[in-house]
Amino acid sequence: MGGGRTALEDRTLDELQRTLQVDIDPTLLLLALTHRSFAYENGGIPTNERLEFLGDSILGQAVTVRLFRDHPDLDEGELAKRRASLVSSVALAEVGRTIGIGSYIRLGRGETMTGGADKPSILADTVEAIIGAVYLDAGGDAATELVLRLITPLMQDPERFGAAMDPKTSLQEIAARRGAPAPSYSVAESGPDHNKHFVATVTVGELVQASGEGSSKKQAEMAAALEAWTRISGAA
Repeated sequence: MGGGRTALEDRTLDELQRTLQVDIDPTLLLLALTHRSFAYENGGIPTNERLEFLGDSILGQAVTVRLFRDHPDLDEGELAKRRASLVSSVALAEVGRTIGIGSYIRLGRGETMTGGADKPSILADTVEAIIGAVYLDAGGDAATELVLRLITPLMQDPERFGAAMDPKTSLQEIAARRGAPAPSYSVAESGPDHNKHFVATVTVGELVQASGEGSSKKQAEMAAALEAWTRISGAA
């Protein structure tokens, strides 16, 4: 892990564990907080991307099971829509902001200067990485409990299952209702591999064309979709 942890890092990690209400190996937690931009600037040390991959699967399973059990009246399509909204980058970024995760993430200088600690994609990825780290160190039950502590407040707010949480689906639905063709996306990217920037443009027939930006292709497309939906629905 690049020479061990400092006393300051140990105190910071203890604070984060109290916030998360988990007891996890500090070295593993520090790895979960290591963004690729930091690793790139520090000799190619390990990043949180493998933990993010693991955490994404655990998150999806925990949310799916909870929705299935709590909503016996909902069909597959509605369950899928709710799951998508709860595991989206938009939702996970809000979770990350709620627990103040941005101040703990290890970022490279470039990301730090451009507000990386509040970028939705970085926050969301870090939340997933932490879930993965908890699974590895404390087991599946502890990881599921963490997921539900973080996500349950979102589940209890029905307004979150609208366009703001699943803009691409909402845009597709409103386009169909207006008799327009399905939304078509194009994405342009710029910047080095460790600090990509994406701009997405969505076109819905002759109804609307809108753009959105983000630090991932998915985030940019979601931003563009939400802007297009807002214009079509007159909700601006």
